Amino acid sequence: MEKKFPVIETDRLILKEIIRDDAEDIFKYLSDENVMKYYGLEPFKSIDEAMEEIGWYQSIFDEGSGVRWGITLKGHRNVIGSCGFLNKVPQHYRSEIGFELSKEYWGKGIANEALAAVIQYGFEQMNLQRIQALIEPLNLSSQKLVERNGFIKEGLMRNYEYTCGKFDDLFMYSLIKQDVETGSNT
Repeated sequence: MEKKFPVIETDRLILKEIIRDDAEDIFKYLSDENVMKYYGLEPFKSIDEAMEEIGWYQSIFDEGSGVRWGITLKGHRNVIGSCGFLNKVPQHYRSEIGFELSKEYWGKGIANEALAAVIQYGFEQMNLQRIQALIEPLNLSSQKLVERNGFIKEGLMRNYEYTCGKFDDLFMYSLIKQDVETGSNT
């Protein structure tokens, strides 16, 4: 039986499945150097790369290792970013969280609204105990975003990933289910 993709609604947003018809939208922001600066991939150069990304979103959902939502504004069809889980480890009740947003929507609270909804979904619907975010040290806006959502910086993992021809250090951030339930991080 095929799993039904979960749709999340917030005050201003609909978080939905990203489909092939969204390739132009995905390409628009994933080809932007500013958006891709800390993404771990070069800016996309073709619509085919956007189609491959959409294929990856579908495969992680199908295999149960993650779920990636397209961020849309209510009343608009265009996907302006994505947010979701990857590298889920069911036996340890943890997953990584990732996100990106089209530059024209930065600074409007949209990423914060989407991230908060996805975190809530992870704890309540996926039964996660731990959500972690891996963020490059120079990516200050993403660090501030996860910190606003209660994440704790646990430490620096040196040369943790090799992307775009270089080794990247990454900060490990985490949010534990009890932190949200008790409000101990806010």
